[in-house]
Amino acid sequence: MYRLLISLMVAVIALPLWAAEVRVPASTGGLAKAIAGATPGDVLILEAGRHAGPIIIDRALTLTGTHDAIIDGLGQGTVVTVDAADVTVQGLTITGSGLKSEDTDAGVKILKKADRALIEGNRVLGNLHGIDVHGGLDAVVRANTIEGTRQPRMNDRGNGIYVWNSPGTIIENNSVRWGRDGIFSNTSRDGIYRNNLFRDLRFAVHYMYTNNSEVSGNVSIGNHLGYAIMFSNRVVLKDNLSLSDISHGVMLNFANNADVSGNLVRGGTDRCTFIYNAHKNIIYNNRFEGCTIGVHFTAGSERNVLTGNAFIGNRTQVKYVGTRDIEWSFEGRGNYWSDHPGFDLGGDGIADSAFRPNDLMDHILWSQPAASLLTGAPAVQLIRWAQSNFPATLPGGVVDSAPLMTPPTIAVPSKYAAFEAQAAANRNERQLDDFDINDLSTH
Repeated sequence: MYRLLISLMVAVIALPLWAAEVRVPASTGGLAKAIAGATPGDVLILEAGRHAGPIIIDRALTLTGTHDAIIDGLGQGTVVTVDAADVTVQGLTITGSGLKSEDTDAGVKILKKADRALIEGNRVLGNLHGIDVHGGLDAVVRANTIEGTRQPRMNDRGNGIYVWNSPGTIIENNSVRWGRDGIFSNTSRDGIYRNNLFRDLRFAVHYMYTNNSEVSGNVSIGNHLGYAIMFSNRVVLKDNLSLSDISHGVMLNFANNADVSGNLVRGGTDRCTFIYNAHKNIIYNNRFEGCTIGVHFTAGSERNVLTGNAFIGNRTQVKYVGTRDIEWSFEGRGNYWSDHPGFDLGGDGIADSAFRPNDLMDHILWSQPAASLLTGAPAVQLIRWAQSNFPATLPGGVVDSAPLMTPPTIAVPSKYAAFEAQAAANRNERQLDDFDINDLSTH
C-alpha cells in the first residue's frame, strides 16, 4: 500500500496541474506570443480569422479550432514547425508556406525528437509540401485535406505528405490532391499508410528505401502512377485501388520480399504492373484489368510467386522477355486469364489445359516493333497456329499450369467510380509535363 501511495503521488506531481485552455484571437504575432507564454499541456483554441505565421511549437501543446481559424505563413518558410514531443495540431486551416525546395518548405513540419505528434483534421492548402514528417517518431497524420500548389511543371510542386527517417509513422484517412507525390516515403521504416485518397498527382505513394511497412486500403485516381515501391524490402501492399492512372498501377522496382495482394488496377493504364529487378515477392488475388500491358516483367526478377490474380481485357496480358519457362501457379492454383479458352471438366475451378500468354511472334514484335505491320499476314497466323498446336516450338516465357476459371472480384465504391469516370474523361485533354514516367520501359 505504501508503494502504491508513493506511485500515485509521483504521478500527480508529474501532471501539469497548471495546464489551461487559452483562447487566441486572430492577430499578427498573437499566436506566437500565446505559444511563448504557454505551459506544456496547455490547449490553445484559435478563434476564427487569420493568424499570422510562421510559428514554432517548442513545447507540448495542443492547437485547435475550426477551419475558419487560418494560420498563414505569408509565403515565408514552413508555416507550423513542431519542435517538441507530444504536440497536437487539430481542426485548423494551414496555408501560405514558402516555395523553396532546398528548405523543404511545408504547411507543417515535424522535426527530429518531436515524437508522437498528432496532425489531425486540418485543411492544409496551397503549400509547397503539405505535411513533412522529418525525423519525429510515431507521428500520426490523420483525416487531413491536403491540396498542393498547381505549378505548371509537376516536378516544381511539393509532396502532399513527405516522410523522411520517421519510423512508426501512421498516415490514414487523408485526402491529397495536386502536387507531386501523395506520400513520398524516403529512408524510413515501420510505417502504416492506409485508407487515403490520392488524385491528380505524379505518384500516389512513392517508396524509396522504406522497409517493414504497410500500404493498404488507399485509392489512387487519375495520377501518373499509383503505387511505386522502389529499393524497399518487406512491404505489404494490399487492398489498394488504382483507377484510371496514366502510366502504371503498381511498380516493384528493386523491391524484395513484398506481399502484394487484393489490389485492383483498371482503366486504361499503360502497365497495370511493372516488375523490374524485384525478387522473392508474393503477388496474389489482385485484379489487373483494361491496361495496355497487364504485367511487364523484366530485368532478371527471380523467385516471385504469382497466384490467384486476374488478367482481364489487357491488350497484352504479359510482357516477359526470357529464354526459359517460368511457372505462374502455386500449389496447384494459377491465375485467371480472360483470353484463355479453357474448359473445366473436373469442376474444380481449374482449367484442364495450361496457358501461355505469349508466343514467338510476341517476342519478335517487342524487339522489332516495325514487324507489327505483318501481324495479320497469313505467315504470321500460320506460325501462331503451329505454336498453339505444337507447344515444343514455343520459346521460353510465362506458363500457368493451373489457370483459374473465375476471377477474383474487387468492388469499387460508387463515389470513387464517379471520380474514375471524370479522370478518364479528362485524360485526353490533359497536357503532361516533362517527367518521363516510362524511363524504365525500354528494358
